[in-house]
Amino acid sequence: MSKTTKVIFIFGGVYSSLGKGITVSSIGRILVSLNYSVSIMKFDPYLNVDPQNMSPKQHGEVFVTGDGAQTDLDIGNYERFTGKNLNKYSNVTSGKIYIDIISKERHGLYNGQTVQAIPHVTDEIKEKIFNMIKFEKSDFLIVEIGGTIGDSESILFIEAISQFVHEYGKNNSLVCLLSPLVSLSSTSGELKTKPTQHAINQLRSMGIFPDFLILRSACKVNSDVYEKINLNSHISADNIFISPNVNLIYELPCHFYKQNLHLQILKYFGIKYNKNNDHFIKDWSIYIQKIKQIKKTIKIALVGKYTSLHDAYMSIIQSLNLAGYVNGVKINIEWIEAEKLQNKNFKAKFKNCSGIIIPGGFGIRGIEQIISVIKYAREKNIPLFGVCLGMQLMCIEYARNVLKLKNVNSTEFDKKCANPIVDLINGDLILSMVKTNIKKNTIAFKIYKSKLNINERRRHRYGVWSDKYKKLLANGGLTISAEAKVGNKSFIDFIEMKKMKCYIGCQTHPELSSKFNDPNPIFNYFVKCLISK
Repeated sequence: MSKTTKVIFIFGGVYSSLGKGITVSSIGRILVSLNYSVSIMKFDPYLNVDPQNMSPKQHGEVFVTGDGAQTDLDIGNYERFTGKNLNKYSNVTSGKIYIDIISKERHGLYNGQTVQAIPHVTDEIKEKIFNMIKFEKSDFLIVEIGGTIGDSESILFIEAISQFVHEYGKNNSLVCLLSPLVSLSSTSGELKTKPTQHAINQLRSMGIFPDFLILRSACKVNSDVYEKINLNSHISADNIFISPNVNLIYELPCHFYKQNLHLQILKYFGIKYNKNNDHFIKDWSIYIQKIKQIKKTIKIALVGKYTSLHDAYMSIIQSLNLAGYVNGVKINIEWIEAEKLQNKNFKAKFKNCSGIIIPGGFGIRGIEQIISVIKYAREKNIPLFGVCLGMQLMCIEYARNVLKLKNVNSTEFDKKCANPIVDLINGDLILSMVKTNIKKNTIAFKIYKSKLNINERRRHRYGVWSDKYKKLLANGGLTISAEAKVGNKSFIDFIEMKKMKCYIGCQTHPELSSKFNDPNPIFNYFVKCLISK
């Protein structure tokens, strides 16, 4: 293949939530299966520098890359589908663009020029793309443009990409528009193409001419729809594809593959298709068929603070699903909002659940209810898995109810508590891959295949680092199976109790590293515990 990175831009038209992220992930998956190297970026038009301070109830989870960048949750989908670890350059917001421009202006790097939207903002956007190309040197770079065509906040991104395509060359750039086919009647099933035609014309009016069109549709699409769009938009029918509604998101690449989307991409760029390098059927399609044949289902209770928006736990959900698939079960999640829990209904709430998972979070809301759930699970020997905040609360519950220590808490919730078993580690969010030191002859040691050192992603400020409390927990029967160190503070990274069927907690965020057909080991262990007799 040519050394020039081929760039594919994905836009969304008409309305939001069309599935651009899964579309990008699916195209990336197919190209990876054809033995090409793939990089992915997402531009988000909001003014936040990153999603660090955005509410999980509004934005969903914050996905952390291996190099410690806080990014949009779509970056997680890109990683899970392609199997590639992305980086801090993969997610760029308007806020990031503006803060970089203002920093340059304050340092006099514009040589006295009047700083304007055009050319300075558009040049900064283009520079981000060029930097990614230089940094990754991949065969393909797929760029998702967040938002919808026509949004005022996206205008500068569209202008920048129009300039980029002109500079980089149409032979090296492909523009794809994702747009819905609208059905106004559930009885007639007639599909309206006019909204899509308007989206195409709107994009063209801004200097970008879509080469490919992906139509989101819940209905079967007849050839006359292709012909109508082709007649009115001059996009070849061979380059129009359907994105159907799917129950299993990992099935979408199969639909695109059957429509020869990959062949049309290669044809567009003048790249010869090599059948010998095509491993899609073997490494993806067969796997999907196995998943669809799974009959057994287990229910896992997820007790969290942000359950009103399931996207707040996207990586947790997918890590459980991926672990379920490789173990021959499908996961049914029982969503339990911590704040609404009452002790008297615990038995009914968890009656049909094989296990309980306590995910991460911030803030005091719902904390005491979660601690009560942990106590219930421990006393009833219900398999329990705590992630980050979940592990911290497991330590608090154990200290209160087993060690009988009074006034035990985290300084996150009570700055003046008498026994601050969980406390600030160094004041800043820990995001980098801090090494975990695992102890021999522990469950954690077995989970990670006898590795003494591992690196998992993180996003936490607090931890159990006081030698006093670590000693109390260990002497009181709780196994501290791993520790990590930041500065001069060594804190608990994994806890467990061998006498229980499954009682394990980790300070890390292992859900962030699960990939296609390769779930994180600790999630794999948790699901195996639930299905073992």
